[in-house]
Amino acid sequence: MIRPATVARLAVAVTALLLTTPLHAQTFTTQKMSIGGEGFFDYLSVDTATNRVFVSRGTHIMVVDGATGQVVGDIPNTPRVHGAMLVPSENHGFTTNGGDSSVTMFDLKTLAVIKKIPAGVDGLDGFMYDAPTNTMLSLNHSHPTGTAVVIDAKSGNVIARVALSGNGPEGGVSDGKGRIFINIEDKNAIDVVDTKTWKVIHSWKIDPCDGPTGIAMDHATNRIFSGCGEKSVVVDASTGKVVAQIPNGEGVDGLAFDPSQKLIYIPDGRGGKVTVAHEDSPDKYTVIATVPTMQGARTITVNEKTHVAYVFTPEFGPPPANAPAPQPGQRGPRGPIVASWLIAIKH
Repeated sequence: MIRPATVARLAVAVTALLLTTPLHAQTFTTQKMSIGGEGFFDYLSVDTATNRVFVSRGTHIMVVDGATGQVVGDIPNTPRVHGAMLVPSENHGFTTNGGDSSVTMFDLKTLAVIKKIPAGVDGLDGFMYDAPTNTMLSLNHSHPTGTAVVIDAKSGNVIARVALSGNGPEGGVSDGKGRIFINIEDKNAIDVVDTKTWKVIHSWKIDPCDGPTGIAMDHATNRIFSGCGEKSVVVDASTGKVVAQIPNGEGVDGLAFDPSQKLIYIPDGRGGKVTVAHEDSPDKYTVIATVPTMQGARTITVNEKTHVAYVFTPEFGPPPANAPAPQPGQRGPRGPIVASWLIAIKH
């Protein structure tokens, strides 16, 4: 059941690291909003025109006002949903549903479901948009190999399926010039896809990146940012060469970039923080802040118009008294969800 949203503004100012240039002397604050609702989560997305945040909740997508935390809508019947790709130019959104191997196409303004699209593969997870071909791609942990399912963003028709180099495709980004870059988590690599043939033409190893997940690109500098455990990497999109590293926490499952601010946001769900780095030049990056959020907040999105980033996590109560002890290296048992927090990061 969705409860009315309540907003708690944290009286915490996160002061940026002392740097030699005034350009980087920024202060970050957080706004913590209780949005209610049920279900676990993966990705979140923001519509820059309306500032509505789309939060995946296991079997449905919650739609929340990014300024107030007020719940303004819901997209139901999305089993094991991972998130929503928004395509404002077509007034369409697309959810990736791992539970029934489908993509739900919906009206971005009214949130009404238009149709369900069978993906033809299993393991639906991430998503991306390629503007020149006007296609939405679902990125899938499918078997026997990972795939990208290419869907026309206007009609919702499947037009291609791309076999990838590994089983763990995560985030993807387009250069807008005929190439798509997809993080392959289990290979510590980036697959390069030609959009004319919808074939992988390169697979770049991006060591020392461990488990690349979130991805973004600065088209002005031709640099790809891959979110990784402990150290994220910056990759030259022409050569595949790693040109810089950004230190961050281990629990990274996303990354966001605000191009006009030249700010990269890297969430660490394990440590409960977001690392903010500034792109000083194509090959030089400076960490300017570490913003406390909450443990579990491991994915992120940013509104490029308001320059506000968002993370989300449920809060869990204590586990039952008779819960079994966790196995070595595994997460311990959790109690029921007692709250659900959307956290806005402002500067």
